[in-house]
Amino acid sequence: MIRDTSSQDAVIAPPKGQQTRRRLIIGAAAVALLATGWYLFHTWRGSDHSVNMARLRIAEVGRGTLIRDAAVNGRIVAAVSPTLYAPSLATVTLKVNAGDTVKKGDVLAVLESPDLSDALKREQAAYAQTEADVARQRILARKQKLLAERDADTSEIERVSAERTLQRYDAVANEGAVAKIEYQKAKDAVNSAVIRAHHAKEAAVLENDNVALELESKIKQLDQQRSTLSNAQRRVDELTVRAPVDGFIGTLSVTNRSVVPANTPLMTLVDLSRLEVELEVPETYVSDLGIGMNAEINYGTGTTNGKLSALPPEVVKNQVLARVRFSQQPAGLRQNQRVTARLLIDEKPDVLLVQRGPFVESEGGRYAYVVRDGLAIRTPIKLGATSVSAVEILGGLKQGDKIVIAGTETFENAARVSINQ
Repeated sequence: MIRDTSSQDAVIAPPKGQQTRRRLIIGAAAVALLATGWYLFHTWRGSDHSVNMARLRIAEVGRGTLIRDAAVNGRIVAAVSPTLYAPSLATVTLKVNAGDTVKKGDVLAVLESPDLSDALKREQAAYAQTEADVARQRILARKQKLLAERDADTSEIERVSAERTLQRYDAVANEGAVAKIEYQKAKDAVNSAVIRAHHAKEAAVLENDNVALELESKIKQLDQQRSTLSNAQRRVDELTVRAPVDGFIGTLSVTNRSVVPANTPLMTLVDLSRLEVELEVPETYVSDLGIGMNAEINYGTGTTNGKLSALPPEVVKNQVLARVRFSQQPAGLRQNQRVTARLLIDEKPDVLLVQRGPFVESEGGRYAYVVRDGLAIRTPIKLGATSVSAVEILGGLKQGDKIVIAGTETFENAARVSINQ
C-alpha cells in the first residue's frame, strides 16, 4: 500500500546565478524603502502638520494685467417710473387695472372734488365781473376824454371871440367911437380867454392821463383774475389723471370710488422702454467708484455693457444703491429681474498676480503658504489691489512660486505643513 509520494520526491538544485539576482533585487528594494522612509521621516520631522493634497487648492504666481473690479448683485428697474398722486381731497374713479398697457395722455382715473369745482365757478364769475368793469372803464375813459376835449375847445372858441372883439375895437379906437373903458374890458376879456384856453388844454391832457391810468389799473386786475381763473381751471383739470408716459400700470394704491386726502399715491406707472440696473454696492467700494465707470451685466441669458449713471451719497444697511444705464438695452428684460454685475474699477498691466482665494482673507492677507518639496511653508507677503478673480502681489513672492490659495483653515498658522499626495 502506497501512503504518499514522498519516496518519489527529489531535491533539484537551482540554476547557477539565479540566487544572486534574487538577492540583488531584494537589496535594491530594501534600499529604496529605506530612502523613502528616510525622506518621509525627514519631511515629517520638519513639519508641524500633515495635510492631504486633495483638500488643498494651489495656484502659481505669474505676471499679467490685473483688472480691478467688484462683483455685485442688482435688479432691473424702470428708469422712468412715475407715481401719480391725488391733487386734493376727492373721490377716485379708476379707469384702469393693474397691468394694463397705456399710452401717453390716456385717462387713468377721474377725481371728483366739489370744493375745487365750486372754487372754479367763483373764479369764473369774478373774472366775468372784472371783465365787465374793464369794459365800463373803457367807456368812462372815452366819456371823460370827450368832456375834457369839449372844455378845451370851448375855451379856445371864447379866446378867438375875445380877440376878434378886441380887433374891432382897435379899428375904431382912434376915431373915438369906443369908450376907453370898453376898450380896456375887451383887452381883459382876451387875456382871460387865453388863460382859460391854456388851462383847459392842460386839464384835458391830465384827464387823458388819469383815465388811461385807471383803465390800466382795471386791465391789471383783469390779468390777475385771469391768472387766478387759470390756476383754478388747472386744479380742476388735474382731477382727470392722465398717463405722463407710455407704459403699463404697475400698482394701484387705492380702490375704486374711495375718498382720498390730498397727496395720496394713486398708482405707479412703469415705462419698460427705458430700463436701468439698480446695484447693491457694498460701502467699501464706494470710494473707488465714479460716474461713467464701465460695468458688465449678466442677466441670465447673456451679458451686456453699461455705465454707472448715478451714485447716491446715502448708505443704507452698509450698501449704496447705484444705477447703471445700458449702453444698448437687451430685449426681453423684466421689471425686478435679478442680475449680477461686475464694476470695472481699474486696470493695472504687467503686475505680479495670483488667483484669488480664501488666503486673501486669512490673517488679513499678510501670510501665504508657499509649496516647496512637499512642504507648505508659511511666508509673509504683501498684497496690493484685488479683483474678483485675482490679487496683486507686492512682496514676499516671485513669479513661478506656488502657493496654497484654499484649504489653509486646518493649518492652524503652522510654520511648515507636510502635503501628502
